[in-house]
Amino acid sequence: MKTGYVSRTMTRAANSTAPLRAAVIGAGVFGRFHAAKYKALEGVELVGIVDRSSDAAKAAAKDLGCEPFVDTYGLLGQIDMVTVATPAVGHASAVVKLLEDGADAYVEKPIAATLPDADRIIAAARNYGRVLQVGHQERFVFAHMGIIGRKVAPQRIECHRAGPWSGRGTDVNVALDLMVHDIDLVHQIAPGEGVVVSATTRSRPDSYGDEVSAELVMGNDCRVSLFASRIAEARKRFMRIVYPDGEVFIDFVARTILNSTPEPLTSIFASDGGVASDPLGYAVGDFVRCVRERATPLITGEDGRKALATTLTILKAAGSPATRDEALAA
Repeated sequence: MKTGYVSRTMTRAANSTAPLRAAVIGAGVFGRFHAAKYKALEGVELVGIVDRSSDAAKAAAKDLGCEPFVDTYGLLGQIDMVTVATPAVGHASAVVKLLEDGADAYVEKPIAATLPDADRIIAAARNYGRVLQVGHQERFVFAHMGIIGRKVAPQRIECHRAGPWSGRGTDVNVALDLMVHDIDLVHQIAPGEGVVVSATTRSRPDSYGDEVSAELVMGNDCRVSLFASRIAEARKRFMRIVYPDGEVFIDFVARTILNSTPEPLTSIFASDGGVASDPLGYAVGDFVRCVRERATPLITGEDGRKALATTLTILKAAGSPATRDEALAA
């Protein structure tokens, strides 16, 4: 561990009156969302936003009241924490140098597009004593609800996440863009490793990896069905968890929860919004807390790698490219 790097951020974090300096890499829609969350948090100063497109960086910086950057070099020594919201293929190159320089990092999901890149990010965070959180923010929703940590193991899980074509997120397969969220949740709910039984895919004529279905068996013989689509006719998202003592069915579109188990669940659909209405806000807020307290985040780099590994195994079984670069090279 390079103590010179660590002490710079830890000194600021130990002083609750000193603002933590944040930056965001990626001036797209999600990068702007992250920047707005930082901007709204007390005790956080949004220093800048980075994008390879000078125009995009300047436009976002103007809207958010921070400085624009076209690369990360201008951030070195200037920030305490960073969000990486670039296309997944560039996560490692965007964040490793900043981890080495002493910044804590929130890396959007998937943690990377390949396992070697994920390992580079995790190793840098470990070697330099940095906080590393991965953007599976829906974990906060399920933790709040009370499903994660339930002592009764599920027998079956069904995850369905679909919406119409928007052109968003096509730098990666829909499994890495959408399904990976549900895979992370499955790993938290059902113990053991997953074995892929079957996997299929289909796409638009001018695209790739737009719809993926998979069947898994987890280590405790829990059967898992996963479906993700960005070419569906309508938005549809639900999760069904079948236990020996009952069933939980969550409809995220209708905002309803049906629970026939004997254990009560905390509602995530409160009249004033609830955690399900702003999981990113909860996730960014907790990341800042972890930076201040030097605490382990709810979603670690190892968690992100585990979800990535299972997703890539599904795509290999389906014979589907994981990224646009792979699809173009095929």
